[in-house]
Amino acid sequence: MDNYPLNIGILGAGGYSGREAARLVAGHPKLRIAFATSESEAGTPVSRIARGAEGMLMRAENAPLGECDAVLLCLPHGESIKWAERARAAGAKVVDLSADLRVRTPQTPAWAREAVYGLPELHREKIAGADLVANPGCYPTAALLALAPLIDEELIAGPVIIDAASGVTGAGRSPKKDLLFAEVAEDFRAYAVGNVHRHLAEMRDQAVMLGGGGAPELVFTPHLLPVRRGILETIYVPLRERVESPFRLWENAFAGEPFVEVMDDRMPALADVVGTNRVAIGATMVDGVTRPMLLVVAAIDNLVKGAAGQAVQNLNLMFGLDETEGLL
Repeated sequence: MDNYPLNIGILGAGGYSGREAARLVAGHPKLRIAFATSESEAGTPVSRIARGAEGMLMRAENAPLGECDAVLLCLPHGESIKWAERARAAGAKVVDLSADLRVRTPQTPAWAREAVYGLPELHREKIAGADLVANPGCYPTAALLALAPLIDEELIAGPVIIDAASGVTGAGRSPKKDLLFAEVAEDFRAYAVGNVHRHLAEMRDQAVMLGGGGAPELVFTPHLLPVRRGILETIYVPLRERVESPFRLWENAFAGEPFVEVMDDRMPALADVVGTNRVAIGATMVDGVTRPMLLVVAAIDNLVKGAAGQAVQNLNLMFGLDETEGLL
């Protein structure tokens, strides 16, 4: 394909992931914003959220879906699936950033069962041939890339404990009392405790696929960090046997991956990834325990590799572009 720039529609450009998507598309050498929607900011210039972009924000009902090569859906969970169907019917490819298409259930429509889970490091070839991609959640992106080599090597011997902390942009842009600056600053708290977070179904589903039908139990506890963006996950993995130089598992599994950084001398920090499309991973054996245990730390920017950046990475694959284009 050489008809560039490709026309990309963005539904839900007023939210944090939508604004990040607009910024990335506007700065991409082979993409342009065909339209961007926001129910609360319709009638204002798109350039307010993406420097250099043309046109005005519009309501979703006025979006010219048929004029797009692809549509990015940055809409609330439960709202996105109907727009995915409309966009596909209009002939556009779709990358859905909501959870609506990530896990197949008995209620999933037949057309939606074609959705490919958009984690390029694990499903690159399927994404390249797809017209409908379910962009992974932010927490699952880091967790699955951290666990994939261990599942593949059948090294996990028991329940995996995932302690994850996210910046407040992960909670969305809608005003909420408990996300006010005075409520969040100088505090650190767990939420959705008791293994009930909605991302767990997605993690389990993908872990089962990676394990060929079997997967370790996952215990997932998210926390709210008093920072704007970034996710840091500390993962405790019981092993069947001790592993020497464990970081080499990720070096081997993700050799040549442009957006995976394996650290062999220290654990990742948010500063390593914020503002980038990278996942940084580090690992070390745990001393002083009776059975072998591995500690894995993974960090991403929740709005880039955890949302909009990964969506653009998927778009690049879907249209046969260099996977890193517009992201380095």
